[in-house]
Amino acid sequence: MCTESSLDFLNFNELASKKNGGKILFATDDWFAEAENLLKDNEPLWKEGIYTSFGKWMDGWETRRKRIPGHDWAIISLKHPCVIKGFCIDTAYFTGNYAPKISIQAAKLDESYDKLFPLRHGKAGTAASSDVMDQVNNLQTDEWTTIIPMSNLGAGYAETRKNYFNCPYDDAWTHLRLNIYPDGGIARIRVYGSIICANNVPDIYEKIDLISRDNGGVCVKYSNAHYGHPRNLIIRENSNSMADGWETARRLDRPPILNVDHRGILQIPGNEWAIFRLGNIGLISTIILDTTHFKGNCPDNATIKGILIPPNQQDQHLDTNEDWKSILPVTKLYPHKSHVYNLNEMNWCGPVSHIKIIINPDGGLSRLRIWGYIHP
Repeated sequence: MCTESSLDFLNFNELASKKNGGKILFATDDWFAEAENLLKDNEPLWKEGIYTSFGKWMDGWETRRKRIPGHDWAIISLKHPCVIKGFCIDTAYFTGNYAPKISIQAAKLDESYDKLFPLRHGKAGTAASSDVMDQVNNLQTDEWTTIIPMSNLGAGYAETRKNYFNCPYDDAWTHLRLNIYPDGGIARIRVYGSIICANNVPDIYEKIDLISRDNGGVCVKYSNAHYGHPRNLIIRENSNSMADGWETARRLDRPPILNVDHRGILQIPGNEWAIFRLGNIGLISTIILDTTHFKGNCPDNATIKGILIPPNQQDQHLDTNEDWKSILPVTKLYPHKSHVYNLNEMNWCGPVSHIKIIINPDGGLSRLRIWGYIHP
């Protein structure tokens, strides 16, 4: 287990939550609360004094106190093949009833594998029958690769609820087996990493969103994510609200009185930025900067830069690298609008492996699209 301050993987895409396509295929026991709660998009909730006919209402997965041999476990199906960089196991509000230990196993399987599991109902007060257990045991999920060995969890208090684990494997996985020892509760599981493009040999003549997380794009560094992480910018689906975008805090070095130049661009020294690694080296044809939902807090202007880094070179020093080239010059932005820029408005189109977006002075964007072609 590791501490949050030392974790680079938290910048990566979240892969298992409900909105990101994760799905519970099986759980041994759902007595107090069903395993589907593990994948909820929202933060865990506490409802004081609320009980169901099965016991205290809990916002997570909680099994009964085990009185038979074995331990409890659940199977999670990911939407895409993914390289996993790390996990957060959150035990929020499970204080005297949290699972004391976990391990995680993984496998890369065909999409049809999900159909081998019995139909999942996911209701509190239930457990897998002996017939269902026999059916699932025949799938031999206990023989999947162990990517997180048996490890201790902290209780669900504010200072101990979030348990972080680095994943040391570079393989692609599609399914996870979450083991809890021997029983108890977990509020959420968050899985961080990058999606492996479904098309392993991309068509160089097909125009794609080079930065989309579904095509392997990932955020590797950023300056500020006070209200929303920049990884939200590269979600394929359009945003639903300001909560579903990248939004920074207001910079404290803003001048007391603001001025603009002859183009209407604010003259402010500070800015915020985010760096993304593309799924494939690409040539850019269209850029879309979308401020939808950001009506009183969109940035004044934005700049896009690019760089070509060899595949074997690390991302650590990209924020100080002096080889960035201007792709889209300083451009005025407007609230609640999709801004589209084509080749004739760009300084350079690549080939590029990384994109840096700079917003001035601060604020929020809902989506960033970098349309183009795979570099041959």
